[in-house]
Amino acid sequence: MIIRYWTVLLFIISVISISLALIAEYFFNLQPCELCLKQRHPYYLILICLVFIFLLKNLNKIWFYFIIQSASIYGLFYSVWHVGVENKILKGPAGCTAMLTNSESASDLKEQILSKQVISCDEVIWSFFGISAASINTLVLLVIFIFNAIYLYKNYGFKKEKNI
Repeated sequence: MIIRYWTVLLFIISVISISLALIAEYFFNLQPCELCLKQRHPYYLILICLVFIFLLKNLNKIWFYFIIQSASIYGLFYSVWHVGVENKILKGPAGCTAMLTNSESASDLKEQILSKQVISCDEVIWSFFGISAASINTLVLLVIFIFNAIYLYKNYGFKKEKNI
């Protein structure tokens, strides 16, 4: 049932994911960190692919589903990395933490302050029942990855030839 309506379900999941992120940012003033912003990229790419899938009926759509699969891998990389940074297991990208290094000159300290982001990647700014937004995003992207792989296999996988 899920595989039959996978394209529509994928569209709904992507729209809800992006909408919730944008609502949190613009209506609840929860500013995203650098890794949060990178986790949005797959959803934008998935939505663009789905527009082509919906509009171009007579086109071989396998390449769009491969792009969706690649986008989910990209998103999983950044979301797992973000969960690791939040849990102090992994180190975030340069400029992602709010901590300053010791400095002897005021100009060096000023440069550090101005170059750092206001939002730190290692702090959880929003969670639902103790699960961070990055963890939820990891689960959503994992579901997309798994079901898209199943969809690709069912619709474009190798089929046995029947001997008559």
